Amino acid sequence: MNRNDTICAISTPAGVGGIAVLRLSGSDAKTLAEGSLRSPSGKAVRLTDRRACFAHLFADGDFLDEVVATLFVAPRSYTGEDVVEISCHGSLYIQQQLLQHFVSQGARLAEPGEYTLRAFLNHRLDLSQAEAVADLIDSHSQMAHRLAVSQMRGGYAQELEQLRQQFIDLAALLELELDFSDEDVEFVNREALRNTVITLESKVARLIDSFQTGNALKNGIPVAIVGRPNAGKSTLLNALLHEDRAIVSDTPGTTRDTIEERFFVDGIEFRIIDTAGLRDSSDPLEKMGMERTYKAVNEASIVFLLHDAQTPTDAFLQYDMDDISSHCDMKGKEMFLVHTKCDLCTPDCDEGIRISAKRGEGIEEIKQTMVKSVQEQLKQQSDVMLTNARHYEALKKVLAALGEVRKGMEVELSPDLLVVDIRDALYHLGTITGKIAPDDILTSVFTRFCIGK
Repeated sequence: MNRNDTICAISTPAGVGGIAVLRLSGSDAKTLAEGSLRSPSGKAVRLTDRRACFAHLFADGDFLDEVVATLFVAPRSYTGEDVVEISCHGSLYIQQQLLQHFVSQGARLAEPGEYTLRAFLNHRLDLSQAEAVADLIDSHSQMAHRLAVSQMRGGYAQELEQLRQQFIDLAALLELELDFSDEDVEFVNREALRNTVITLESKVARLIDSFQTGNALKNGIPVAIVGRPNAGKSTLLNALLHEDRAIVSDTPGTTRDTIEERFFVDGIEFRIIDTAGLRDSSDPLEKMGMERTYKAVNEASIVFLLHDAQTPTDAFLQYDMDDISSHCDMKGKEMFLVHTKCDLCTPDCDEGIRISAKRGEGIEEIKQTMVKSVQEQLKQQSDVMLTNARHYEALKKVLAALGEVRKGMEVELSPDLLVVDIRDALYHLGTITGKIAPDDILTSVFTRFCIGK
């Protein structure tokens, strides 16, 4: 990409609508726009910063459309360059004619994500904030929206910048010692240094630990429904979705694979997963189904273990809980016992949630249990949460580098060797915010965007 070109693209979704918005960005944006606009009386138009202007737009001398043009003068624009946004009628023909006209006048069609890339290169956003823009566009729940807004406004970036500055200060003091190595001067008390490294490890580990919750909130909280065949798993799924999504039958083993659907409760998106029944079986298909059940439980944040109220509870709990815990990692998950078919009989224990999915009884309690579980997880997290898998991998490398610093101190490595690991941590931290951003990382980030953003 030539960063000095003036670029153009339609920034509204593809298709026909009431209006469409074309965005010009670059040093020639104002000149190109004014050269194509006339007032309703036929006079030349002069655009003023941050003021909308109603005008007629002409392409190749012919009237094309009535538009509203708004100028944003650099650096107070989204990209940090002069930007003109032209709102026209949403006809596909008009949109294409507008694009062809401005390209013929010297603009270039924008690449995917190029507007946000220019915002990053012009220091309007750091890399983590730019990625949050993509998350904001993709958000389809209240919680995902809230996380993206927080990250875009810089709360997460500030946390990372504080970490980065602490790393820099640490490296600077150790490198200062190297300059006075002949005089055997120690600028950093080793015990204080060790405590600082431990504190940094704790902060980075906290961010890493927040990824499971943050990523789930961003992409939907995974909820696994498990239990024996005919326990009512598919019936519960259908009741939660208010539709016949899964086949319900009295024949055991009807569900051989996992079925996943999404729905919202109180602004939180959940991914509900119906699973194959748990039982001893020699059927290869059922065995494959149970392996996928264990996988669903491993990936879930919330697990509902269903028990048919018509069967003895004690034997059920002992066998099925042992089965799940032996095949799955239950760390960080909440599992709730649910007694089903309570319209037919009363469970022989007081624990758990009682439902009759056919009658819709207890379904609201199931939903509120899910919401409360998420709220409890949020209470255990700080205001800043990790939601991006790339950041997660980078922070794990930061933590590993810090571990090497601590180990080096334990064996009394020289400051120059300690600095190598601190700089390694700084590098991986910099790849998140863009302080250090190899081209392949930039390409990966910005090609996720739609053209026009």
